[in-house]
Amino acid sequence: MRAPYFAACAAAVLLLSGLLAACSPLSLVNAVSPSGATRTVASAAYGTNPRHVLDIYRPENWTGPAPVIVFYYGGNWVDGERADYAFVGRALAARGFVVVIPDYRLYPQVRYPDFLTDSAEALAWTSRRIKAYGGDPKRIYAMGHSAGAYNAAMLALDPRWLRAQGTAPSILRGWIGMAGPYNFLPVENETTRPVFLYPNTPRDSQPINHVTVNAPPALLIAARNDSTVDPERNTGALADRLRATGVPVREVSFTGVNHVTLLATLSSSLRRLAPSLDAIEDFVHSDGGRKLPPAR
Repeated sequence: MRAPYFAACAAAVLLLSGLLAACSPLSLVNAVSPSGATRTVASAAYGTNPRHVLDIYRPENWTGPAPVIVFYYGGNWVDGERADYAFVGRALAARGFVVVIPDYRLYPQVRYPDFLTDSAEALAWTSRRIKAYGGDPKRIYAMGHSAGAYNAAMLALDPRWLRAQGTAPSILRGWIGMAGPYNFLPVENETTRPVFLYPNTPRDSQPINHVTVNAPPALLIAARNDSTVDPERNTGALADRLRATGVPVREVSFTGVNHVTLLATLSSSLRRLAPSLDAIEDFVHSDGGRKLPPAR
């Protein structure tokens, strides 16, 4: 009786991962991901633009201040809606975190660096307001996937963006990047080129050029089979630069997933493809690698 059941489950996982590889957005994952013991506690404006809105998730029965993860979604800076990433908020909140997912302005409404200004504004808002929603403002982590990982990296590594909001990267206990572009000059992607002012893309637009000894600890997660963002050129090179500078970094790469399904492994439907969620939980609960994570 059990063999047919597990075969059916495996077939469903393969079908869903195939659909994700063939299409986007990730609303399909939302549809098949249960909310579990989590809830959306608020939607709030962090700025004046209609895109300056964020959603907050937290564990259903949490009683004390929890670590906070601010998640920035990807979409090549031209596409994305926070509602499509509710599965990320639910998955992380189910592990005991307060999760903030902001929208930010996209091309063609804005170009580099305006989406970084928005991302910094959302993070500064979180630092000042998250205590009222059950989060611990002393344990904030920036996290992102793809273009969102770029945003998170720039906030963690380049102090200009948070400084403009009256704060600094020191408000972060760490940051988490999934399949992020950190070292992509010259810009090759045709969609990305106008976003980054090609052919006059500034060199200081690259996260890898902002690594200093003061950078917060990093968890870098990549898919070895990523054909969208080269994992060696980006994740590998940034990890090497961080290590060489003395910044704590954990680098994790998974087989059997691609650029899109790497993020989808956070959902309960595709979690068996790669233990991404466990890696994130261990990183946060170890205080960015400063101590051993609690035993499972």
